[in-house]
Amino acid sequence: MGIPTSINRFLVPPVTLIGCGAVQTAGQQMKALGGKKTLIVTDGFLASPASGMAEKIKKILEDAGVQAVIYGGVQPNPTDTNVAEGLKLYKDNGCDSLISLGGGSSHDCGKGIGIVAVGGGRIHDYKGIDTVTKPMPPFIAINTTAGTGSEMTPAAVITNTENNVKMVVWSVNVCANVAIDDPELHVGMPPALTASTGMDALTHAVEAYVAALANPISDGLALHAIKLIATWLPRAVGNGNDIEARAAMAYAAYIAGQAFSSAGLGIAHSLAHQPGSFIGLPHGVCNAVFLPLVCEFNMIACMDRYADVAAAMGVDITGLTPREAALEGIQAIRNLSADIGIPSGLAELGMKEEDIPKMAEWALKEVCTPTNPRVTTVKDMIELYKKAM
Repeated sequence: MGIPTSINRFLVPPVTLIGCGAVQTAGQQMKALGGKKTLIVTDGFLASPASGMAEKIKKILEDAGVQAVIYGGVQPNPTDTNVAEGLKLYKDNGCDSLISLGGGSSHDCGKGIGIVAVGGGRIHDYKGIDTVTKPMPPFIAINTTAGTGSEMTPAAVITNTENNVKMVVWSVNVCANVAIDDPELHVGMPPALTASTGMDALTHAVEAYVAALANPISDGLALHAIKLIATWLPRAVGNGNDIEARAAMAYAAYIAGQAFSSAGLGIAHSLAHQPGSFIGLPHGVCNAVFLPLVCEFNMIACMDRYADVAAAMGVDITGLTPREAALEGIQAIRNLSADIGIPSGLAELGMKEEDIPKMAEWALKEVCTPTNPRVTTVKDMIELYKKAM
């Protein structure tokens, strides 16, 4: 059976529309949610005339009778300042609803704006788990990438500019009401961004499969996401116009997001968040560098699970011991990264050894760390950072 590109509707939270043309329903969906004036939260490129994407969404809303204002200031690794700027625009224009347009940065910023719009205070007040007690305003997340899963997860990651540390907010009240994954919007993604976001999705799936809270539902989702990514990510990087590959990656990223929303993540994410906030490195690239190193570190705690990952990556594990199979799977992850052009280390991207002790301390305190399958110390974190250089 091929990958479907027609619209499919999922009724697990959030309501999700995946398929070519799904974005055309955004106005109808917002009207059904009761939104009358929507703030579209996006980045500078998607808000620019060169892209025209934000204006396209604005027109879809207006055609359905919903007014719209565009905030185009979202940075990669969005900050508390982005949230505050967007919130001011939201209030000044009398908005009552939100659409985030883009990848994880836009979705996380949109979530941050919604959290503070109804709860007051600053986004800093909501760092942690189950800190958001009020539902957000009507909120639709429209994806233009396939990787973060942020369009459907209960998490927002915002950089605190006071200390350059990422704050993770995790609550069921952070979920969008509607998620839209239209693969036609992904066609314009350049190869490097396709590769980075795709490896982010793979990290979600692999970490969810070995996480301490893994369960039969998350297992099935994670393994299928791994299979889809191993098969379709190289094609999506090699030819961004391959709509079947784009659709497959939209599904893969979404179900990987479902998997880790249920099972949790691990220290690949804890480690990756710090270079992202300290020096602005792309989250997906950081994840891709750390993933095989963390798999090797975790192997003694769940070797059989990594053997399953190897099989899902397409490795023939017939006759191999669990250890041999696990190592082959880790090599398959490295091979995939190399094939799609992911850097082999972070030193070439600007990470400095003198920052490692502080990053290791923050990584140990991350909300992703407790669900890692192997107990971790700050010394372990330091060694993994050094290997990642």
